[in-house]
Amino acid sequence: MALRSQERSEQYGLSKQKAALSTHSKHRDELFHKKHAVFFKRVLQVLPSQQLDTHRVSLAYFAISGLDLLDSLNDIESDRERIIEWIYSLQVQPNESGSNLNQCGFRGCPMLGHAYDTEQAKFQSIPYDSSNIAMTYTALATLLILGDDLSRVHKKAVLQGVKSLQQPNGSFVSVLEGSEYDMRFVYCASCICYMLNDWSGMDVDKAVSYIVQSLSYEGAFGQRPYNEAHGGSTFCAVGSLILMDRLHVALSESQLSALRRWLLHRQDAGFTGRPNKTADTCYSFWVGAALEMLGVLDLTHVTFNRSFVLSAQEPIVGGFSKYPDHPPDPLHSYLGLAGLSLIGEPNINPIYPALNISQRAYDHLMNLHRQWEDERSH
Repeated sequence: MALRSQERSEQYGLSKQKAALSTHSKHRDELFHKKHAVFFKRVLQVLPSQQLDTHRVSLAYFAISGLDLLDSLNDIESDRERIIEWIYSLQVQPNESGSNLNQCGFRGCPMLGHAYDTEQAKFQSIPYDSSNIAMTYTALATLLILGDDLSRVHKKAVLQGVKSLQQPNGSFVSVLEGSEYDMRFVYCASCICYMLNDWSGMDVDKAVSYIVQSLSYEGAFGQRPYNEAHGGSTFCAVGSLILMDRLHVALSESQLSALRRWLLHRQDAGFTGRPNKTADTCYSFWVGAALEMLGVLDLTHVTFNRSFVLSAQEPIVGGFSKYPDHPPDPLHSYLGLAGLSLIGEPNINPIYPALNISQRAYDHLMNLHRQWEDERSH
């Protein structure tokens, strides 16, 4: 009975998508640039719901990176320094004895620690006040987007915090106290090491082994070995291998060919995350970015993809939803724009898919890397 209900629900969802794409009204054909900018600014100005409180940094990342893609960062220029200071206040700093190095990185919110008196962190660490690997990634990414030089990041401590989260099988958990382990956190660890230009924060060979073991019989990647292939975990796997510069070492040409084929078969109108699922706005980025990194995004039907993503816009308050005619949310709003950026939508800044930040922010990171290399050589 439950299975039939699910099938009816998915058939209904698919019919709604097709109906949405057949509607050629004005709001289906143009990008509501200004309304989306207002939506992201609103995200920054209100407190999230209670269950999202520990993820505030990720919400800020979606909003600020969205404004960056819209070339609207000037809209929050007056708040730029305040946001940067807030992010740094969430850094779990090493104490004088170094006894808390495994906890270091960034929290998602100021619920623990010395967020408003960071000097105290040098003398006393609080039990269970540890970083979250996803929040560390989004904190660093947001600092880069805002043009910060990362000079106040305790790089060695952050890398030790990441290293402490790696499991014997090569995967990562999200927090020191323990959590599920999967491909998402391998990707976060890879991004952190790449951004800090130091791979001492992980055993790369073990991580690559975990990624390869998670390649399913379908030709794409699951969250773990023997799991079903999924568009999101496939993006995380491909992005990690790209950042590690191991893609063509870890995967054979036949495996890469099968991977490309699986990803290309995820297009319906937009993209789905798995076979026999309805299209979802976020997969225009997750699957689209993986295809771009593998060099075959041009084989997709751009017009259908664009029409689907634009059909998920909220025409009154701005933002994008998971499906057409549903409420918008920060994640799908940002990833909808990111998906449009991949296909060259006018008036959206280009994105660097492997790190999921704008090309402008990536260029800033490369300048920082050159500065750090110069400082090491002198």
